[in-house]
Amino acid sequence: MSFSWMIVFIFIAVFLEVPVAFSFIAGTIVYLILGNTFPITVVAGRLGPGLDSFPLLALPLFVFAGNLLGGSGIAKRIFTFANSAVGHIPGGLGHVNVLSSIVFAGMSGVAMADAAGLGKIEMEEMQRHGYPVPFSAAITAASATIGPIIPPSGQMVIIAVLANIALDKLFLAGFIPGLMLGSFLMITIYLMVKTGKVKVSVLPKEPMSIRFRNFLRATPALAVPVFLIVGLVTGVATPTELGALTCLFAIILGFVYKDLTLKKFFICAVEAAKTTGILGILLLVANPFTWLMGVGNVGMQLQQFMLDLTTSPVVFLLLSNVVLLVAGMLMETTVVVLIAAPIMFPIAATYGIDSIHFAMVLLINLLMGTLTPPFGSLLFVMMNQTKMTLSQMFRAVAPFYFPYLLFLGIITFIPSITTFIPRLFGA
Repeated sequence: MSFSWMIVFIFIAVFLEVPVAFSFIAGTIVYLILGNTFPITVVAGRLGPGLDSFPLLALPLFVFAGNLLGGSGIAKRIFTFANSAVGHIPGGLGHVNVLSSIVFAGMSGVAMADAAGLGKIEMEEMQRHGYPVPFSAAITAASATIGPIIPPSGQMVIIAVLANIALDKLFLAGFIPGLMLGSFLMITIYLMVKTGKVKVSVLPKEPMSIRFRNFLRATPALAVPVFLIVGLVTGVATPTELGALTCLFAIILGFVYKDLTLKKFFICAVEAAKTTGILGILLLVANPFTWLMGVGNVGMQLQQFMLDLTTSPVVFLLLSNVVLLVAGMLMETTVVVLIAAPIMFPIAATYGIDSIHFAMVLLINLLMGTLTPPFGSLLFVMMNQTKMTLSQMFRAVAPFYFPYLLFLGIITFIPSITTFIPRLFGA
């Protein structure tokens, strides 16, 4: 049985809605049974090392920190501050939505948490001011993808572990792309409103005293991304240690604001445990899969195939974008990362492509997949909140595909955007 058949088996199992963890394990076991190359005990022997990683400890800590900050009432303060800052620009609450997501991204790093938590507040406020529901849902879904780009990011932790990249440098690589994506979305909203494609009211500009007061109330939230940047740049703490400090900060902040009760604290802990458990199991069962790829020399075979096909890094990046966009449309982001990272990063290295740059290309492709039918996860989150159909949601999000594709092209072919800050601080 060839290795390609194992991948096909896993894909089929996932499409048949077999839980992803069981799909990986089943595919690996079937390959071992039919291949007669290695004993089936390899599966048990390779499960443990999959989670033996210090950077991986950052994943539950940042997930927990994001839940705590959401439960501490900070999301409403972020929205109020963003409203004071950009609510008076044509597009009003659409810009507020994007700016809120940029700030919240520096605390949560999980797109689903942004869409389901902060997104709910944003949707309610936009509907209260007469914004069309499809327009509001589309902006909320698109802006939620900023979460995994600006650190901390759960997806970055997984990519860093699988591709053996320094997590702090990968975190630093996300700041400029995250701000760029936010700017692209805000420009699109502005143009849609100015050209009359969407008719929305513009809020009056608030007095400077009120804007300053809202800024002060949101200062603790704004301090979290600054705290992370300073910690990463100075090297005074590892990403894992920064995750623990962010949790402590969120707990203190929640109790000072009197929004975080013991009941909410335990709810946040349970939700963080569930999310971490799901991701942990996926990483666990992916380890035998990646080990078999290594000992089966699959990477070298694929590298030679690609080099025979083209020697141009540009063509390889174009092909990678196509493959990743299609995979992101059809499968959940983490699943694609588990399959693609061990295969594609060694090939990218043969073309001289920086691993940090390629990691950002991979991440952005898959995040766009969360906005794309038929299985875009963010589309379904917003459909659940708005009771819209998939076709209605697709038509609403469609105008944002163009700036997203432009953003992806710029990131793909101008590597310095992602590598400038990491190299500035020693990567």
